[in-house]
Amino acid sequence: MRIETEVELATRSTLGVGGSARYYAQATSVADLQAALDWAHAGGHALRVLGGGSNIVIADAGFSGLVLDNALSGVRTSPRGNEVEVSVAAGENWDAFVAEMVRQGFQGLECLSGIPGRVGATPIQNVGAYGQDVSESIVRVVALDRSYRNQVMFSNAECRFAYRDSYFKSEEPERFVVSEVVFRLRPNAAPKIAYAELERELRARGHVKPSLADVRETVLALRRSKSMLIDANDPNTRSCGSFFTNPVLTPDDFTKFSFRADGEGEVPRFPQSDGRIKLAAGWLIEHAGFSRGMNDGRVGLSEKHALALVARSDAKARDVVAFARRIRTTVFERFGVELVPEPVFWGFPRMDRGLPAPAPVAVN
Repeated sequence: MRIETEVELATRSTLGVGGSARYYAQATSVADLQAALDWAHAGGHALRVLGGGSNIVIADAGFSGLVLDNALSGVRTSPRGNEVEVSVAAGENWDAFVAEMVRQGFQGLECLSGIPGRVGATPIQNVGAYGQDVSESIVRVVALDRSYRNQVMFSNAECRFAYRDSYFKSEEPERFVVSEVVFRLRPNAAPKIAYAELERELRARGHVKPSLADVRETVLALRRSKSMLIDANDPNTRSCGSFFTNPVLTPDDFTKFSFRADGEGEVPRFPQSDGRIKLAAGWLIEHAGFSRGMNDGRVGLSEKHALALVARSDAKARDVVAFARRIRTTVFERFGVELVPEPVFWGFPRMDRGLPAPAPVAVN
């Protein structure tokens, strides 16, 4: 494993902003991961793990610690009765892996087609889309514990998955470096169709009994129509994808929200199994006065999806953060609902309710 210095990070992020990593290393084996953890610990350096760069906002000043590019590769398949267990190294490209599972006729991930990034990031965020989450298929997660620098294994229950959340994200952030994710998939099973938009699009395409390949193709088309695929020719592609998670309200909070939203027409709502109600963050943003395609200086909203904040030419990380804060403040003032950012933030010294805090104002 080789340690490099002052490696730029903007081109390694789908948002395309941010400074350099003071130290940088690429790991292609578990031994490399272990060596990087030991090196960072010995030198007292903070460490961040880089995957596909699709869910991070990097500060303009860069990151002063070690950025570790997790590039572990390999896929192993083992039959388990009527199912199949698939062990995937953390550095594998997520969408390429999903495509191969669909090709082999393994059901369980088809609705997660087109999501950028690598396999190792999926359990941290509990990645999901179009009615399917990785938590439904993950059997266990193998990781290195940065505190004790040993290998540990988490069952599905121990991952404590929740909506776009997990033990790794909210309870022990940055402590574990994922090396492998194990999925349990179902050969020759029917695809999961539990999302109204996906169901409508499948019907429109004439798929009465859609195959896994039909679902993957349709999901990719839906994501493409919203500029939610990585495409260098798409002016909306410089983003983190969805910048905010969809808020989930208690019944009491939903009643308060409904009172404030009176007069806004039909509100998209999605009842949850625990009695709470999920709202569409994109609807909140647009009904708070932010239109698709609008610009705020060097950043703006995607022309096709109100949840995607797009970095325009010469944008800086501070521009993205300021615009995100403006959106969140306006939505809260209008509807009393606080939006929670989905990406993680590197190199920002202070945080304020999930977003980097504004820079202090100098007093002369």
